[in-house]
Amino acid sequence: MPDRPGRGLQPNVLGTFHTIVMAVAGSAPAYSLAATSAVLVGTVGLGGPAALLYCAVPMLGIALAYRQLGRIDVNAGAGYSWVGRTLHPFLGFLSGWALVVAATLFMVAGSLPAGTMTLTVIDSRFADDTTLATFIGAGWFLVMLLVVLGGARLSARTQLVVSGVELVILLVFAVVALVRGTAPGEGTGAGPGVAQAFDWSWLGFEHFDGVSGFASGALIAAFYYWGWDVTGNLSEETRNSRRTTGLAGIVGVLTVFALVEVFTIAVNVVLSADDIERHSANVLTVLGEQVWPGVGGKLLVVAVMLSTVATLQTTLIQVTRSLFAMGRDHTMPAAFGRVHRSWNTPWVAVAAVGGVALALILASLALGPVHHILGVAVEAIGLQIAVYYGLAGLAAVVAYRKLLCRSVADLVLGGLWPLTGSLFMFWIFFEALGDFSATALALGLGSLAVGAVPMLWYWRRGSSYYRPAKLDASQTVRTEEPSDYAHSTTIVTDY
Repeated sequence: MPDRPGRGLQPNVLGTFHTIVMAVAGSAPAYSLAATSAVLVGTVGLGGPAALLYCAVPMLGIALAYRQLGRIDVNAGAGYSWVGRTLHPFLGFLSGWALVVAATLFMVAGSLPAGTMTLTVIDSRFADDTTLATFIGAGWFLVMLLVVLGGARLSARTQLVVSGVELVILLVFAVVALVRGTAPGEGTGAGPGVAQAFDWSWLGFEHFDGVSGFASGALIAAFYYWGWDVTGNLSEETRNSRRTTGLAGIVGVLTVFALVEVFTIAVNVVLSADDIERHSANVLTVLGEQVWPGVGGKLLVVAVMLSTVATLQTTLIQVTRSLFAMGRDHTMPAAFGRVHRSWNTPWVAVAAVGGVALALILASLALGPVHHILGVAVEAIGLQIAVYYGLAGLAAVVAYRKLLCRSVADLVLGGLWPLTGSLFMFWIFFEALGDFSATALALGLGSLAVGAVPMLWYWRRGSSYYRPAKLDASQTVRTEEPSDYAHSTTIVTDY
């Protein structure tokens, strides 16, 4: 047998630096820009920088919520455990299920661009071959699946290389773009050969089509940031995780915001709406060629390819750790809670996710061009992100409610900011419902509704998850070490 009953994940594998790298890699700035810029521009036009800015503030509130919750409950299920122990077990399961569904959909939305970018690097003439891109993307997915199967330490070392090169390329490009200014040549700005100057209105509300238009843009912007919370799912494998995972999440959000804001402004300056629509699946390549002819396009293609591969890995970690926690709690098949004897990874969960995702990747061949698949997937994933981030924000406020009046800092950082982030996520969820396509709504809401089946099934079977010990920051049972978190009883005395 590859595993032993009761065996847990390996503790103390990741340090602070590795965890921060995971947070940034999880958000995948280069991939998000390449896959989502056309969708964002199509939704809010020149208001992309504003959507990213106004989504970053509440997103930091959610990162603060994760920081607070991670200090009192170390659990690979993260929001699944926190929400279930503070709000209601049904809501906790919904939170975990939303992450699982979003991550599974992302396997398609991430693998296809990986294949497209690989073909662009090899020979751009084949970049529009959807079938070839699908099979190459599936190959990348399988490679990352094996890396995740090999354990958290192997995953962290791989990320140091892959994400390190990606970030260096992005930083170099950003510097070159700033130095060279906004005179890239042909096909720029509002029309051919005309470069736009930066306009402060891009950070205002003028470009949104009413309240629902703003909400739709913010929901798409949330997709740019999504993924930093992988640090919460890695908490049982992180040294000093009660401090480290929350810090890494906040640093990840701030880093990604700086990168995507600069590049989205660059897209507005350099490319026209026609350019973006014409090259919707390859926006960064065109941008790179305009800013740095002959070199920039290839550099950004490599960055996007590496970013996509990196975020496939972190997304696999998120979904498999979530399923591991669910299997351990018997809210999903108990086999998902099995851990490999040598690799210390939930190998059954990895295999199950791999099989389902690979089938979906191949099935996507029947859905049409890559850019169409990306648009629908991004919108559907945005709905699910809003659900589980919003629930986490509320959970933090409830868990810390007795401690919020100790100081102004406690009230703002532990209460008001996470609550604002939560309410914002729920607001954009409901406002965007009227703006998204029927396909995106069916995929996003329908896949959430399917979660009621396993939830009710395991509730009827008496899973102890549905009779939780309430999570209260003022008097919460915690662990001394992640490896024996279920057996140790040290009372939290610090906030």
